[in-house]
Amino acid sequence: MRFIADFHLHSKYSRATSKGMEVETLARWAKRKGITLLGTGDFTHPTYFAELQAKLVPSGNGLFRLRDGEEGVRYLLTAEVSNIYSQGGKVRRIHNLLFAPTFEVAEAIRSKLGNLGKLSSDGRPIFSFSAKDLVKMVVDISEDCLIVPAHAWTPWFSIFGAHSGFDSIEECFEEMSPHIRVLETGLSSDPEMNWRLSALDNIALISNSDAHSPHRLGREANAFDCELDYREVVETLRKKDRRKFLFTIEFFPEEGKYHYDGHRQCGVIFSPSQTRTNRYLCPHCHQKMTVGVMHRVEDLADRPEGFVPRDAVPSIHLIPLEEIIAEALSVRVGTKTVETEYARLVERGESEFRILLDASPEELASFAPPKILEGILRMRQGKVSIIPGHDGVYGKITLFPEKGGDFQSRGQMQLF
Repeated sequence: MRFIADFHLHSKYSRATSKGMEVETLARWAKRKGITLLGTGDFTHPTYFAELQAKLVPSGNGLFRLRDGEEGVRYLLTAEVSNIYSQGGKVRRIHNLLFAPTFEVAEAIRSKLGNLGKLSSDGRPIFSFSAKDLVKMVVDISEDCLIVPAHAWTPWFSIFGAHSGFDSIEECFEEMSPHIRVLETGLSSDPEMNWRLSALDNIALISNSDAHSPHRLGREANAFDCELDYREVVETLRKKDRRKFLFTIEFFPEEGKYHYDGHRQCGVIFSPSQTRTNRYLCPHCHQKMTVGVMHRVEDLADRPEGFVPRDAVPSIHLIPLEEIIAEALSVRVGTKTVETEYARLVERGESEFRILLDASPEELASFAPPKILEGILRMRQGKVSIIPGHDGVYGKITLFPEKGGDFQSRGQMQLF
């Protein structure tokens, strides 16, 4: 069974999230997007956990479904944990995703964490013990759990982050490293960038939305062809089984908030080489610049750009349909015009991912306006104009630049 999964998202109990981040609303949006399997997010939060227990019922395979409402969507119990601690004379800020197979296991994790910190303050709780100790604690509760370093390259809160991370999985997790079999690449990097590190060859690279509002679901996701079953999904990832783990769906990583180096306050965007030339200082105010993901990858890479490992799981870069509509119609995302056209297209095309990934140009032409169709086809071909994100500012990906033909092609893999 082919399906799309988005494992990393947050509930309305996390900071800076929409009130719509609850399971019923998420299910409706998942159906529009074409997502079959969703992480619940935030199972550590006591109020949200009680809601999950009341609203979800086991589907008999380690996954869950809504007690009432949309029947086609399945849920997997997930949470994100932040560990802030000192190691090697440096403050580390590491975020990890946790997958749990049952409410009983999730409750045991919550109980243990509740003795070590305050779970009710945020959907993504913060603890002062190490990421290694988190892994040991979770594995001791159940080896069926999966621990995944989250958004692995984000400068401030990740395993490889330039300002608070480590240079290797082993440096971070030490003797618990064998339990780390999966890594989340994050919005500002993609698998192609991670392939430059031979140390990650045996690690499955997943991509998720990290959504804080329902319409952000699926901006990154994962495609599988296996049973809709917790253990099969987890084992597929642990074994990096390419027969069952088909591909990842990616942002153009340049659109991520930390792809390039820069200093937001002064409007400076630098490539890694420009940053080195300027000795890591902003040329305007001479403060230290935020080193981005591309720079950090180059620091740790032992392979050239463009290297493809023999057993690499492919990826494809998409632009959300709402953004394509908005640019094609020269209006803003979030306007009534975009919402109305999005709803019409999804109703005709069955789901957003079917429109972006699978529908033929001939089928699309039967219900999509010519300019929107052109935008979808340009995206599929990787014909985009790019201004990279930097220092917390999202990048800009343009399908219709003012000067015709001024595109940067990213050589999309053809999976349609």
